[in-house]
Amino acid sequence: MFGSILPFVMLAAILLFVFMLFYFVPLGMWIQSLVSLGLGRITIIDLIRMRLRKISPRLIVDAIINLHKAGLEDISTGMLETHFLAGGNVPNVVFSLIAADKAKIPLTFETSTAIDLAGRDIKTAVQTSVYPRVIDAPSDGKLAAVARDGIEVKARARVTVRTNIPGLVGGATDETIIARVGEGIVSAIGSSESYKKVLENPDFISRNVLDKGLDAGTAFEILSIDIADVDIGRNVGAHLQADQAEADLRVAQARAETRRAMAVAEEQEMVARVVEMRAKVVEAEAEVPKAMSQAFREGNLGIMDYYNMRNIQADTSMRESISGAGEKGTTEAPKRDND
Repeated sequence: MFGSILPFVMLAAILLFVFMLFYFVPLGMWIQSLVSLGLGRITIIDLIRMRLRKISPRLIVDAIINLHKAGLEDISTGMLETHFLAGGNVPNVVFSLIAADKAKIPLTFETSTAIDLAGRDIKTAVQTSVYPRVIDAPSDGKLAAVARDGIEVKARARVTVRTNIPGLVGGATDETIIARVGEGIVSAIGSSESYKKVLENPDFISRNVLDKGLDAGTAFEILSIDIADVDIGRNVGAHLQADQAEADLRVAQARAETRRAMAVAEEQEMVARVVEMRAKVVEAEAEVPKAMSQAFREGNLGIMDYYNMRNIQADTSMRESISGAGEKGTTEAPKRDND
């Protein structure tokens, strides 16, 4: 029984050996590299080493063939293997190097791998360098600013940028470009004398924004800034003046109310004083009869003196009545005691 199974076991062992041999020794890829690159560019040992280091030989072979056909022969398999083991995207790096070389954009292998390992898409960056990108500022809606005459102006700009390859590592993104352009638009509109100037000549906003060098420290180079749309908003100055007038009116009303309350308080205080003085006068007048009685008893006041005093009082009452008749139209003559 064992003798009948032995041939099948040997056949399986042979097939496994052949599979492992062709897996670790990819003769097809070696022949492809030999035909495309020539003898000695990629050896069987290189392919076996890639397998053992868990590097895809197909990826490296295709990359080296593409670079060689594009004329970039100074990049070796070891350089691509190192970038692959570092976690880089080898196809993107190869594409960016070939595209940059054809577009006459200065880009070295070290710069490309550094940008790729930094997390930036080097392929898209090179494409943007060849074909500039248009960014809306702001990205949604319009940016509102107020001119010196108090009229609100709403504007939207289209910014044409291309990638600044040396500034990709550590450079700011397109969000910074949008924020800076928005700030420049607000500053330009705010410095204009009138909203009419903005409507008549919108390109002065573009000139002012471009002169500020907003692309410094970013991963992009601003090629142009075009004002796509300009609208007129509210009369902010009039609203502010109306609000200020209303606030001033409220302050004046509060101050007038304070003065009125103080006047009422002073009037009430004066009335209280007059009442107090009248009470004292009435009290003093109540003492007069007592004093006269005391004077009669002590002989200090005679009858004639009393009548003279009454006559004087009558004259005084008559004069007061005459003076009041001019105002009321009636005159009442007081009675006068006879001597």
